[in-house]
Amino acid sequence: MCFWLYLGVQKRKLIRTKQKFFELNGGVFLQQQMRSYNGTSTCAGGFNIFSKEDLEKATNNFAPDRVVGRGGHGIVYKGVLEDKTVVAIKKSKMIEEEAPTKEFAMEMFILSQINHKNVVKLLGCCLEVEVPMLVYEFVSNGTLYHYIHGSKGLDSGTAFETCLRIAVESAEALAYMHSSASPPILHGDVKTANILLDDKLTAKVSDFGASKLAPTDLAKMATLVQGTCGYLDPEYLMTCRLTDKSDVYSFGVVLLELLTRKKALYFDGPEEDRSLVLCFMMAVQVGQHQELMDSQLRNEMSIETLEGITLLIMRCLNMSGQERPTMKEVVERLEMLRRYQHHPWAQADANTEEAQSLLDMEQQNVNYKFTQDYVLDFEGSSTYSFSS
Repeated sequence: MCFWLYLGVQKRKLIRTKQKFFELNGGVFLQQQMRSYNGTSTCAGGFNIFSKEDLEKATNNFAPDRVVGRGGHGIVYKGVLEDKTVVAIKKSKMIEEEAPTKEFAMEMFILSQINHKNVVKLLGCCLEVEVPMLVYEFVSNGTLYHYIHGSKGLDSGTAFETCLRIAVESAEALAYMHSSASPPILHGDVKTANILLDDKLTAKVSDFGASKLAPTDLAKMATLVQGTCGYLDPEYLMTCRLTDKSDVYSFGVVLLELLTRKKALYFDGPEEDRSLVLCFMMAVQVGQHQELMDSQLRNEMSIETLEGITLLIMRCLNMSGQERPTMKEVVERLEMLRRYQHHPWAQADANTEEAQSLLDMEQQNVNYKFTQDYVLDFEGSSTYSFSS
């Protein structure tokens, strides 16, 4: 009798704990939003609130062999739901104590409504645990980081075309979040490890662990700096204010990493070679940026395309956020580069209006003054929060 009484007490205690976390994580508010969306508290546009038991069953109790990724924000597991849907389940490490309950729940609800072919779909969440778990669609072919730096290599003859297409698709996803989502969404941690590839090498932007809804009040924009060394906007580091131009800077690093096949940061070797951005800026100043590009990609692109994409990267990496293009402009420039590359006269020296437009990238606004003074001491003591 005592044993069964003890089990009953523990079960009630567990139920109360789950309910407490559910309420603290904004579960009640999220259910209200979902009811107002389509009249039910269980599903909104394919979004579900899962129980802890559902996700434990889907991942074989979060077995080590189900781990498909690790990062600064948490661990990602491959899971199979009862309806045989394959999903990616993210167990977060961080607890954002400053984030209000309603704000977190509203962000989850808005993210669940995003339906873009180049954005990883948020399918649901589990709120009855201390740190909410997020459930995403599963993307089968790994990350862009592993595609660039892995041992497989790029397909000869089509490598640049593939890389440019991936860049366009990633930029379109960010442009959609910045311009078409309501309210606008800032990613906050754009990097090659957060761009996934499916079996057709279609890019899908993922991991919104640092994402924020774009605030309407400038006074509310200041946040604890989160992100990844090598991709972080220097202006964001200095002001602690995340903007859409912070994502533009990070995308510029992604574009540079994609074309050079070099990592954003190296901690081995000379100090001046540790930052890919610094190496690129220095190479541009002395006219040696072509040598920094991956040789296979360089051989597949025309001189005009190379110069056009160099100028675009320079604009994205401008120290002043106001001088950077919007992601919508980045998409337009990349699409122009694709059209120019595919034209039969792309290899010719024909002086056409489109060729001139391609190279007319507001060069006067590009800041070529980039010295070691701009490189922050990432290895020293810091109060910033970075993901790996």
